[in-house]
Amino acid sequence: MTITLRTDSKNKDFQTLINSLDAYLSKINGDEHGFFSQYNSVDHINNVVIIYKGDIAVACGAFKPFDKNTAEVKRMFVHPEYRGKKFSRLILTELETWASELGFYKCVLETSRKLTAAVNLYQNSGYEKIENYGQYIGVATSICFEKTIAH
Repeated sequence: MTITLRTDSKNKDFQTLINSLDAYLSKINGDEHGFFSQYNSVDHINNVVIIYKGDIAVACGAFKPFDKNTAEVKRMFVHPEYRGKKFSRLILTELETWASELGFYKCVLETSRKLTAAVNLYQNSGYEKIENYGQYIGVATSICFEKTIAH
């Protein structure tokens, strides 16, 4: 049985999953990992989604306000043993639904060009490439996206 839980960043299963995410990204990003990790604090994220397969937390994602109309999707991760089972799409859809319920009209996000599966997920989910924003301006390995969400 698959269960989707809305929670916040204090959730222990979320913290475990993002520790795995950070270890994975450290391998992918190498020397750049320190730059990116400074922008991935999860101390106060109120909008976290976790997917459980039975009682095992297998995937997560979060969003935080970017501006009054836009939510920024953060910390998307599926445990390697559970990839290829559409959990990332389920997380993303739940994040968009929740953001819309809270009055956001758009989602933005940043990912690494090296994460081709993530880039494909976002493009196949209706996200359009935009100019890099904020701290990602001028970062060649970053790619940013946005999507208008139903409201």
